[in-house]
Amino acid sequence: MKSLPILHSSLSSDGFHEECAVFGISGHEESANLAYLGLYALQHRGQEGSGIVSSDGERFYQQKGLGLVADIYSKGKLKELPGSKAIGHNRYSTAGSGDLHNVQPLSVNFAFGNLALAHNGNLINAGVLRGELEAYGAIFQSDSDSEVIIHLIAHSKGDTLINRVIDALSLVRGAFSLVLLTDEDLIAARDPFGFRPLCLGKYKDSWVVASETCAFDLIDATFVREVEPGEIVVIQGTELISYHPFLERTRAQCIFEYVYFARPDSKIFGTNAVYPIRKAFGRQLAKECPADADLVIPVPDSGVPAALGYAEGMGLPFEIGLTRNHYVGRTFIEPQEEIRHFGVKLKLNPVPEILEGKRIVVVDDSIVRGTTSRKIVKMLRQAGAKEIHMRISSPPVTSPCFYGIDTPNKKELIASESSIEQIRRYVTADSLGYLSLEGMLAQAPDASQHYCNACFTDNYPITLTRAEQMQLGLFAPNPISSS
Repeated sequence: MKSLPILHSSLSSDGFHEECAVFGISGHEESANLAYLGLYALQHRGQEGSGIVSSDGERFYQQKGLGLVADIYSKGKLKELPGSKAIGHNRYSTAGSGDLHNVQPLSVNFAFGNLALAHNGNLINAGVLRGELEAYGAIFQSDSDSEVIIHLIAHSKGDTLINRVIDALSLVRGAFSLVLLTDEDLIAARDPFGFRPLCLGKYKDSWVVASETCAFDLIDATFVREVEPGEIVVIQGTELISYHPFLERTRAQCIFEYVYFARPDSKIFGTNAVYPIRKAFGRQLAKECPADADLVIPVPDSGVPAALGYAEGMGLPFEIGLTRNHYVGRTFIEPQEEIRHFGVKLKLNPVPEILEGKRIVVVDDSIVRGTTSRKIVKMLRQAGAKEIHMRISSPPVTSPCFYGIDTPNKKELIASESSIEQIRRYVTADSLGYLSLEGMLAQAPDASQHYCNACFTDNYPITLTRAEQMQLGLFAPNPISSS
C-alpha cells in the first residue's frame, strides 16, 4: 500500500522501509483481541499507524490511530470491537502521507453490504486506474492506492461479491497481499507474482491470515500453508474455499524479505525460516569477502544473524560492539547545539571496551544512501577501533522498488552511480565488501523458487507502460524491460 502520487521521495532516515502488515481471523468470539495481538507481532512491518475492523455479521466496528499498536488500542477500545471476524493493518507511510484517513483497513458500505480492506503491496497502475475511476465520478476518501481496489469492486458488474473481487484484482498491476472483510466472509488474496508474503493458519477452529507466521506464534495458531500466488481464499465460518482465477505467472517473491524485512523467527514463502537464511548469507559473505580482523560486530538488529554467520565462516569472535536503543520512536525535540551523529546515536551507541585498538568487521544488511554507514564508521573510530571493514549481506542496491517497499529514488541510491571503491571512500571504511547476487541466490531456499531482485539488478518482473512510468516519476524513453 502506497500513497499517491506514487513517487519515491526523500526519507528522513537512510534505509528501506516495509510498507504494511495485514492480519485476519474468522470464527472466534475474541477476534479483535486476537487481531490486536497479531498486529503487535507484526509491528516491525509498519509503525506509523494501525487499524482493526470487526464484524458481528450485521455491522462493522472500527478503531484506528496513528502510532504504535500498543499505544493505539486499550482494553476499552478493544471491547468496542465485537464480532467473530476481524481484519487489521499496520501502516508504514511515505513522507507527507501519515494522516489518519490513510490508515487502514478502509471500509465502505455498497450494494453488496459492508466491505473492509487491508492491503500490503503497491499497485504500479494505481494512478492510471484512479484517473479513470474519477472520470466516472468516483470520489476518493484517501490518497492510498489501496482505495482503488475498493472502487473497482464497487464498479464491477459481477453478480456475486467474489466475482467482483476477481474482476477488480484482474485490473490491478503490481503487488498485493490483502485481506477483505464482508458481512459474511473473510477473503484473502495474493497477486500472481507472489511479491509479498501471506500466510494461512488455524487457531482452534478459526482460520487466521497474516503477513508472517510470527503473528501465529504469539496467539498459538498453527501455520497451515502460504496463500499461493494468484490465489483467492474465501473463508465462510470454518469452511475455506480456494479460487485460482488469474493467469499463472513466474514467481517473483521479494528476496529482500529474507535480507531485512521479515522477522527472523518467521517462516515466509512456504516453510522457509528466515533466521538460518540470513545466517547463511553471512557465511557466504565470509567466503566471498574475507577480512583480516580481530572480531565481528553487527549493526543491530537486522545485521545480527548475518554477522553470526560471517564470524562462524571466518572463525572470528562475535561481539556486540554497537548497542541499540529499542525504545526510539520519532523524536520531535533535537538539541539546539549540534551533537555529532545525533540521529544515529539515538538508536546506536558503540562499546569502547570491546572496540579499543581492534580490527573489526561490521556486518549490515544493506547500504541505501550511505549516510548512516558513514556515521557508524566515524562513531566506531571515535570509540577506538583500529580498522573498520564493512561487510554487507546483500548486493549493492541500485534501483527503487515499485512493489511495496518505501525506497529512495534511483539518484539517491549511492550504489546506482558509485563503484564499491567510491562507496568505501564515502563511508570512510578501510575495506568494503558486498554479498554477490549469485551467492545470495545460492543460499536462498528452494532452487525452484523465483525471486524478485529488481532492487539489485534493475530487472523488473512487470513491464511498465508509458503511463505507469509517468505515474511512478520515471521518464525513460523506453519502458523498463521485464525479466
